Amino acid sequence: MKSMRVALTHDEEALSPIHEGICRSPDLEREIILGGQAVDGVETITSFVDGDADAYEPLIAGRESVLEYDITRTDDGFFLYLRQELGPEGLSLLNALAQETVVVVPPIEVRSDRTIRMTIVGHPAALSSVFEDLSEGVTLDVRWVSDDVTTEPSVSDRQRTALQAAWDVGFYEVPRRNGIEAVADELDCAVSTASELLRRGEATVIGRILDRGP
Repeated sequence: MKSMRVALTHDEEALSPIHEGICRSPDLEREIILGGQAVDGVETITSFVDGDADAYEPLIAGRESVLEYDITRTDDGFFLYLRQELGPEGLSLLNALAQETVVVVPPIEVRSDRTIRMTIVGHPAALSSVFEDLSEGVTLDVRWVSDDVTTEPSVSDRQRTALQAAWDVGFYEVPRRNGIEAVADELDCAVSTASELLRRGEATVIGRILDRGP
């Protein structure tokens, strides 16, 4: 089995109405689909949206394809439950992913840069054929491929311990409360060792955030 991280970039005319609204609004950053299913052309999802619910709700309220929705506001965004009939672009993606040996690993990111980003896991042959018949106006960018089927950052136990120690002593606070010497004291190791552990751990985690590697 292999994992593959992909970004599907949409031309403006290929965007779904909701995705287009996210791209156009300065108050919406991205929608993170946490889980869902599609049955007989009806999609049911739960997601978290980075942005203002007042900017998002007009994108779904009164829309004929939207069957039901519920919004729960938080301090930094809102949770959404949504049931809607899929349009042509949604059905195309759903059909592309309907491979017997392919699994889409949540979350799926619908971003304001006109991309949808997701991780899929499956047999290599199936992964390579998933996006052969993309809709017109949609292009595929493979961000990384890995033999590791997990989607968690693959930091070592020592790197994770170092990152936790740095967090605990305030190394990542702004302004920084303590420097690398405090991290080394917490780990009971040399400053150079602590620095190396942090650099490697940070590179792995940031690489995953930027879709630059498993």
